[in-house]
Amino acid sequence: PLYGAGITLGSILAFAVLGEVVARTIGGSIRDRLTGPTSETLDAFGGAALGFALSLVLVWAVGTFALRSQPLAGLPPAVRESSILQSLEERMPSGLIRRTVADLEPLPQIRGPKPEVSPPEGSIVGDPDVRAASARTLRVTGIACGYGVEGSGWVAGRDLVVTNAHVVAGETATYVQVGGSGQRLPAEVVVFDEMNDIAVLRVDGLGLTPLRLTAPRRGEAAAVIGFPENGPLDIEPARTVTTEWVTSSNAYDRGPVQRVVTGFRVYVRPGNSGGPAVNENGRVVSTIFASRTGSDNEGYGVPSRIVHRHLRMAADRTNPVSTRGCAN
Repeated sequence: PLYGAGITLGSILAFAVLGEVVARTIGGSIRDRLTGPTSETLDAFGGAALGFALSLVLVWAVGTFALRSQPLAGLPPAVRESSILQSLEERMPSGLIRRTVADLEPLPQIRGPKPEVSPPEGSIVGDPDVRAASARTLRVTGIACGYGVEGSGWVAGRDLVVTNAHVVAGETATYVQVGGSGQRLPAEVVVFDEMNDIAVLRVDGLGLTPLRLTAPRRGEAAAVIGFPENGPLDIEPARTVTTEWVTSSNAYDRGPVQRVVTGFRVYVRPGNSGGPAVNENGRVVSTIFASRTGSDNEGYGVPSRIVHRHLRMAADRTNPVSTRGCAN
């Protein structure tokens, strides 16, 4: 994924340079045909306009990549407050770069239960209990094998945060941000389960009231909360499907493994990994880890009973555990 991102960004810069060469060639041809006292003024004005336009493209490409990714630990915080970059990202067609950044934060795909339930209820995103749960959903970032990884997590106990194993796999440093912005708090991985794709982080001084767990029920309204594509907090309406055994891969995309998953009819994207799926009472029924193969409107999560077991293990652990190798 890192090479693909580099190729895409490099291609954008290469096309910008190529555009400058072509424009200068055409401009030179036109300049040679111009005569009179205004020719130099027009030439200077055209050159300045071209230079400004190309600079804008370069700033947009590099800036959007920096705003939406974590490739360098210190870079995004330095540029995230730039009003110029924020304005460019809003007004320029940044879809290609956003998809490139998403390649750095892959969302696993599996074949699980089909979403044979009614469509989600959009009104759930405004439910007070769901909104309260979103305030205890965190952005999880880190550096693994030389590049940044971003996902989501949620407060599950005193100074404990639940996320996916593939989000923190191989990381040398992991951080969480409450609400996705502000101070980055260092986190240590105290539980790492690659088969079920669950990790529990300890964050000293987090000081947030944990979300409560409950069993998922087929057909109930739900909401998936997280930070897809390293963007702002997002709440997506969902509908719970079934919880059943499937054959899939583990956090490292290796398998086959037999595991229990909960299905959802929901729009999920890279970066949703590790975020909570909550019911209308704001209780966590599952932790999102994958989408259905060939679809982004069907997601899967780790059931609450598995998460509960890992939280009991984490309660007495103070020393970090290995996160093994990188997942991507």
